[in-house]
Amino acid sequence: MSEANWYVVHTYSGYENKVKANIEKTIENRKLQDQILEVSIPLQNVVEVKNGVKKQVQKKMFPAYVLINMIMNDDTWYVVRNTRGVTGFVGPGSKPVPLTEEEMKSMGLMDGQNVQVDFEEGETVVITSGVWKDTSGIIQQINHHKQSVTINVDLFGRETPVEISFTDIKKL
Repeated sequence: MSEANWYVVHTYSGYENKVKANIEKTIENRKLQDQILEVSIPLQNVVEVKNGVKKQVQKKMFPAYVLINMIMNDDTWYVVRNTRGVTGFVGPGSKPVPLTEEEMKSMGLMDGQNVQVDFEEGETVVITSGVWKDTSGIIQQINHHKQSVTINVDLFGRETPVEISFTDIKKL
């Protein structure tokens, strides 16, 4: 089996989140979790000043582009290329070109750090900061690339998945 690489997919402007959601749904439906590993929309923190008030917001680093960490084969190419809102892969003609290590490092996708965590899927953790502070939940997924976990929290009586950084949780 070949190695997974990061590829850049061009989307219609404003469709990045829909494309990400559609690809993730297709991965789940077709059971491609072992071939399409991660779908990412790189964000950066920006300070905006509106009406004299400073506000920190997240902006897309590359509007109209989505990054995908996947093993390139006919199935994965077909799934991504035929997702609604996708106009194509970045590369000459129809041949996708993977990002180089330098490009990935410059975008923060590869920082060389391998963080060891003392928790695992299925364990209960409590969130220590942010909007969800003091909320507890069960770890559903650990993403070492993004250094985050997805946990289910109770929101209006309903289990809702939330992605939280490693630094913002502790074991119960």
